[in-house]
Amino acid sequence: MRLDVITLFPDFFTSPLSGGLLGKALNKGIAQVNLVNPRDFSESKHKKVDDEPYGGGVGMLLKPEPIFAAVESLPQLPKREVVLMSPQGRPLSQSILQILADQTEQIVIICGQYEGVDERVSHLVTQEISLGDFVLTCGEIPALALINGVIRLLPGTVGNEASLKGESFAQGLLDYPQYTRPSVFRNLEVPAVLLSGNHREIEIWREREQIERTKKRRPDLWEKWLDLHNSVQENL
Repeated sequence: MRLDVITLFPDFFTSPLSGGLLGKALNKGIAQVNLVNPRDFSESKHKKVDDEPYGGGVGMLLKPEPIFAAVESLPQLPKREVVLMSPQGRPLSQSILQILADQTEQIVIICGQYEGVDERVSHLVTQEISLGDFVLTCGEIPALALINGVIRLLPGTVGNEASLKGESFAQGLLDYPQYTRPSVFRNLEVPAVLLSGNHREIEIWREREQIERTKKRRPDLWEKWLDLHNSVQENL
């Protein structure tokens, strides 16, 4: 997997990409992250990459020329997505991450800045993605979340890949509660079923807890899961 990041602040990614699972995955060649600064493609004397919006308004916009030049300087693999990190995009989800991990060879990520980018940049983009309905100071923060979420799904990144299947959102539900030693801490006890050794009973308990937790904490997810579950049952 090749990830090309169009960013005015490449140093932002240095530390997060050098440690932990991401650092190990990059060192093993599971993924490659290439940082490209659009200032390097600016033709102005002072490497200017932004300007005032036509029609007036507050703030500055990223100019199209450096971004187009930066993206066009990259090699193009057959299965490529060009993603603009923008609060106007689709909210990032586990399903989006899984599709990107499974179906792409290259992801080009454009990090927005200031008041956004010139609308003509959309002609380069195959999809816009957001972290949610809020605004951040820069596109590097959601870009890093996207990079992290995709790379951890690539084979070889996570040691026990079976753990990916049971985590939150993987099956449309939140994860079940988990405990470790000691079995009693400040009078708070681990549920007895988890100490029983009965794997079938543990599985039933976990499924029940996933459902109850999702219904309580994320009723929106619960409704989606119910709709999907009922649709599948109707088609059987």
